[in-house]
Amino acid sequence: MIEDSRTTNKKSLTYSSAGVDDSAADSGLNSLLRWIKKTHNIREGFGGAKLGIGHFANVVDVGRGLGVAISTDTTGSKILIAEMIGKYDTIGIDCVAINVNDILCVGAEPVAFVDCISLEKADPRILEQIGKGLYLGAERSKVSIVGGEIAQVKDIIKGYKPGLGLDLAGTCIGIVPIDEIITGDLIQDGDILLGVSSSGIHCNGLSLARKALFDEGAYDASEIFSETGRTFGEELLQPTKIYVDEVMSLLNSGIDVKGLAHITGNGGFLNLTRLNNSVGYIIDNIPTPQPVFDLIQKTGNIDAEEMFRVYNMGIGFCIVVDSASADDAMKVLDTFEYTAYRMGYVVDDPSCTVKILSHNLVGTGNRYHKDA
Repeated sequence: MIEDSRTTNKKSLTYSSAGVDDSAADSGLNSLLRWIKKTHNIREGFGGAKLGIGHFANVVDVGRGLGVAISTDTTGSKILIAEMIGKYDTIGIDCVAINVNDILCVGAEPVAFVDCISLEKADPRILEQIGKGLYLGAERSKVSIVGGEIAQVKDIIKGYKPGLGLDLAGTCIGIVPIDEIITGDLIQDGDILLGVSSSGIHCNGLSLARKALFDEGAYDASEIFSETGRTFGEELLQPTKIYVDEVMSLLNSGIDVKGLAHITGNGGFLNLTRLNNSVGYIIDNIPTPQPVFDLIQKTGNIDAEEMFRVYNMGIGFCIVVDSASADDAMKVLDTFEYTAYRMGYVVDDPSCTVKILSHNLVGTGNRYHKDA
């Protein structure tokens, strides 16, 4: 239990009050997609997209029964934490992780990666640390970094301190036979939901975490977090867990994997609804999340609905299998370091709701509410 005078803030924070306006982003995305979706008609067959917009990754048909999965993402405002404490050697791991984890969600094996670093000033010391993290992420993911870009755009990028501004983004590709793409369309009532632990906050909700801890709670990034023995800055910088070994072991085991979901921000477990629009999920077994989540919630006086919408809450990746395969799948997952859980089950539900029973939450779209 985390209690001190800084966890008694009466003002309730939200992602929006921390500066991230999801509603505006959704509206802007719809405007963008009005044009992007038209490009899916440009190519058919070879070079054509096999999936619509909205999955974690897409797959391009490259002929001879093979598909190239592709996904892109940015490390986001986690970089500001690196700037605060002058530690850049793990954000490269995050950049690789958030992309390879998305590639896994279509059943593809990640094989190659490119990075894009936009910055105010090309500091060799900082770039060396970023390079180290990219290498470690690639090594853990078993991918090659085959190229990249460094752009000095000081009039665009601004950071926590003058001269330190940077953005780190990446794109990953993977390989999957066209007839083995996993979309979640075969998920059905009675299937079992499994989850694998996260390493912490990963790359989502850092704006809200900074607002809660450093503004409202007045913690210092160099102050020791007694629950873990790390500084608050180091705690927030814990690199995103890479799930390549767990997922590829499942896919190569012969177990019928029906769905794969990277549990990230803008919905948390509601990301499961991206897999199939005719089912819902009952989560009746969820582990206690890492202490950092409890501290953020108490310091920011954040309600459970917002916490489960913004954060992974201790589970970074979910797998859906049929009930007959659940025990075998757990045996595979139990051979790895990060704890796996049998979390719940699938129900027929055209409203695509996610129910988290322990917290009396019901979610649809990208919002949760308390169950009546």
